[in-house]
Amino acid sequence: MQLHFFGATRTTTGSMYLLEINGRRILLECGLYQGPREESIERNSTFPFDPATIDVAVLSHAHIDHCGNFPNLCRRGFNGNIFCTHATRDLASIMLEDSAEIQESDAEYLNKKRVLQGLPPAQPLYTVADADKTVQQFVSINYDRPMTIADGVSVTFRDAGHILGSAQVVFDITEGTRKFRYLFTGDIGRGGDAILRDPAAVTDVDFLQIESTYGNRLHGESNGALDQIGKLVREAIARRGKVIIPAFSVGRTQTLVYALHRMIEADTLPPIPIFVDSPLSVNATEVFRLHPECFNADIYRFLREKENPFGMDNLTYIRQSAHSKKLNDLDGPAIIISSSGMCEAGRIRHHLKNHIEKPANLILFVGFCAANTLGSRIIAGERTVNILGKPHHVRAQVAKLDAFSGHADKNELDAFAARLTGDIRKIFVIHGEEEQALPFAERLRAARPKAEVIAPHYRDSVTL
Repeated sequence: MQLHFFGATRTTTGSMYLLEINGRRILLECGLYQGPREESIERNSTFPFDPATIDVAVLSHAHIDHCGNFPNLCRRGFNGNIFCTHATRDLASIMLEDSAEIQESDAEYLNKKRVLQGLPPAQPLYTVADADKTVQQFVSINYDRPMTIADGVSVTFRDAGHILGSAQVVFDITEGTRKFRYLFTGDIGRGGDAILRDPAAVTDVDFLQIESTYGNRLHGESNGALDQIGKLVREAIARRGKVIIPAFSVGRTQTLVYALHRMIEADTLPPIPIFVDSPLSVNATEVFRLHPECFNADIYRFLREKENPFGMDNLTYIRQSAHSKKLNDLDGPAIIISSSGMCEAGRIRHHLKNHIEKPANLILFVGFCAANTLGSRIIAGERTVNILGKPHHVRAQVAKLDAFSGHADKNELDAFAARLTGDIRKIFVIHGEEEQALPFAERLRAARPKAEVIAPHYRDSVTL
C-alpha cells in the first residue's frame, strides 16, 4: 500500500490523501485549499493526479476544507462512489451548493473588472449544476457498518464527535497474505458536546493518521461556558444592547441555539428575541433535525420529552435578505447569530457595520478566527476596522469564548490517542500548523516509543 499526502500537511486546509492498494486508487477527502489567492487557485483548479483514475472516494465529514473540491474532481473525470455517513451526505449537499454559488458569484464579480481590462472572463471553479451532480455520487452508510469498497478494502465509520455525521474512517485491508487496520481520525471532537456523542475508541490499530489542529493548545473549560455566555448576555441586556454572534453555519450555530434554549428554559436568561440570520445556517439546522441518530443521550431525551431543541417561541430563522435588513430597525435588546464565523463574508458584516460602534452592544466570538481576518482583528483589540470597505470604530464590548470549539485540544488529543489499542507501527500527524503538529508528534513518540511518528510535508509519499 502506498499513501500520498496531497493536502492538510503542516497546515489545516485542503485535506486530500490518495491510497493505492491492490491495484485500486482510493481518494480520502477532497477539500478546498484556502490560502494566498494565486496559490489557492492553482491548488484547487488542478490535481496532482488524473481524477479519472480514481476508483472510489471516502469522506469523513462535510466541512468545506474536507469536501469542497469534490465537484471539481467529478467535473474533471471522477465518476466513482463517494462513501460517507447519512448526515454527512445531507450536510455536504447544502454545503457544496452554497460553495458553488460563491464560486459563481466571485467569477461574476471578477468579470466586471476583467471586461474593462480587456481580459477573458474568469470561470468559476465549479457551478451549482456540478455540485448537484456530485451529490448523486454520494453513497451513505451508518456508523459501525463495515462496507467493502474495493478489492481487499473494507471501510467502517466510527463517530468522531466533531460535527453532525463526522466520522473516523477505519480501513480494514487485506494485501496478499497480510491483514492490517489503518485509521484516519478525520477531525476529532472534544467530547462532552451538548449535541453530539463522544468520539469512539477504535481497537487493533496498526497504522494511524491523526489530526493536530490544536495539538499544542488548550481550550477553555466547556463546563462553565453556559454561565459565561449567560453573564455576558445579561449584562448587554441590562444596557439595552444587542448581542451580535458571528458563528459558523454548521455545528456552532446549532450548539448556540440549544445553549440559549436551555438557559431560557432554566430562567437564567429572559426570552428576548433571537434571530439566526443565515440561509446556510437555516438549511443546516433542518438537516440536524433529520438526524437524531447522531445525538447524545441528553439532547435526545430533550427532543423526546420536551420539544425541538433548535426551536422556541422567541427564535426566528431568516432566509431572505429583505427580512435580514429589517433587523437594522430593531428596538431593544436582541441576539443575532449570523455567519460567517470569521466575519469575512455573509450577513454578519452588515450586522457588525450597524452595531460595532455602539457601546451598549456585545460582539461575542465563539469560534476560531484565522490570522488577518476581520474577526481576528476585532478580537485582537484594533480600535478601527474596515467593514465593507469603510472604517468603523470598535466601541462595542468584544468577548471571545473558545469552549465551544469542535476540535479536541492538546490534552483531549493525547487522551484520545491513549484510548486507541493495537500495536501501532506508524503514525502520521496531519491537519495542523507546524507549531501544533510538531509538538503533538513529539508527545506521540514519547507515548508510543515503538511507533515511527511522521509529520509529512505536501506531496510526500509513504509505502506501508
